[in-house]
Formats: sequence, C-alpha cells, structure tokens
Amino acid sequence: MKVAFVTDSGTGIAPSKMMEKGIYSLPLQIECEGVSYDEYETIAYSTVIENLHAQKLMKTSLPKLGKIQDMFEEIKNKGYDAVFCVPICKGLSGTMDAMEMIANQVGLKFYGVDCYVTAVLQERMIEIAKEMYEANVTVEKIMERLERMAETCETVLLCDDLQHMKRGGRLTPMAATLGGLLKIKPVLHINKDTAGKVDVMDKVRTMSKAQDKVIEHLRNIGVNKDYTMVVAHVDVAKAAKEYAAKIESRIEGSKVKIIDLVSAVGIHTGLGCLAVQVFNENV
Repeated sequence: MKVAFVTDSGTGIAPSKMMEKGIYSLPLQIECEGVSYDEYETIAYSTVIENLHAQKLMKTSLPKLGKIQDMFEEIKNKGYDAVFCVPICKGLSGTMDAMEMIANQVGLKFYGVDCYVTAVLQERMIEIAKEMYEANVTVEKIMERLERMAETCETVLLCDDLQHMKRGGRLTPMAATLGGLLKIKPVLHINKDTAGKVDVMDKVRTMSKAQDKVIEHLRNIGVNKDYTMVVAHVDVAKAAKEYAAKIESRIEGSKVKIIDLVSAVGIHTGLGCLAVQVFNENV
C-alpha cells in the first residue's frame, strides 16, 4: 500500500515548505474585507499582523473543497492507495471531515488522527507518521503512537486583547467590557480533554500572574525536560522571550523554543497573545 501524508497550514508552515519534506499540505483560508486568501501563500504572516494593528476583522475557514479534491486526485493519479491525514483539530475546523469525504469520493483509503490542537504538535505528528511509515511501521502502530502524543499535549493561551475577541465574536460585549475594566486575563487552554475546543482554565488580574498559573499547571500535570516546549506570540517577541525564560527557570532542564503564533489562531486571539504548547513525542 502506497500512502501519501497530508496536513494543512495549521502547522504554521507554508504548504510549499511542507512539500519539500514530502508532505502534502493545504492552505487554510483567511478572509478579510470580502476577499479570501490562502494562509502563508497569498497572504503573508506580516500582512495578518498589519491587519490586526489596523483592527481589520478577519475570519478563518477550512481549505477550499476544490483544492482538497484537486490534491487528492493528483495523489490518486500518482499511484497512491491511501492518505494519512493530520490536519488542524476537529474541535476548531471541519478540515478532517472534508478530507475524509473527498478521499472516499476519489477512491483513496483514509486514515486520520486528531491532534486536538494545531501548530507544532500537528507538524511533528505528520512528520513522525511519515518517518515511521518509511521505517516499515504499520499504519495501526503509527496511529497508536500519534494518539499517545496527542494525549500528552497541553496548549495554554493568554490573551491580552479582550476587545479583539469581542469583535471576532469570541466573547460577549459585556464580558469583554468587564474584562477590560477589571483587567482580567483569561487563561484559555485546548487539549484532548476539551475535545480540541478552547476552554477557560482560569481568570487572573495580570499577565505575570497568568504566566505563573500556567507554569504551575504544567508542573502539576507532570511536564518535564523530556517535553517539547514552545512559546508562541502575536507580535510581542520580547514578552515571549521573558515568558520562555520564566518557564526554563521553573522546569528543570527545560528548553523553550519561541515562534510566531500560527496566523489562523492569532487572528482570533489578537495582538499580544502568548501561547505555550508542550507535548512528549517519545511515547
């Protein structure tokens, strides 16, 4: 059986870059002022940040169905029998269901694993799947490994701009107004237990206290130096560096990588967001 490996731009990596690794990737859609763009292809990350500063309302959606069909037909014509897909999680997007539907239409066997989030974990899961397949590991064993990885993952978001979330329909106007007056920082998280949906974990008054809460939470769930740790940010590189240093000082032996938050997520969280994602790929 010949298997093609497929993901989407929720990885934070441009589809062309993923193709260099032999992995197919579809661009999520970003809509702004009535125009739909392909994430990382026809709209640059810098443009997304500029739009956020200009307070332009942006929306996100799954890859165009026509693009999925074209890609899967191409894969079928190249002699592949199946697609192994790790897209952005089902709790945030209908991409997985669309991929399965179109795979069935074009006659490809479908394998899909929900990462229950997006970003770095999503990228590593599809890379590891391909590596294991090329090492002659069965698809069933690959899926079991990826599911164990997903179970170890925790992603926590600290949003600085409640007004932005209100504009995007993520908060009620009253909640956003009260949050602004009281300087409440919502601590949001997403993992397997939340079924890949963003949920409120805690509420605190300052960003510093919010970071302390997150680090305490990570320690309580057993995160240690064996975990991959990433701090992602939306145009606040200095704050991200300080946050990463704080994590490293409190979790012995830890090394934290700093990246830009995936644009399809940052559009909803707004400027100033800090996110931490941790997972153990050696399971």
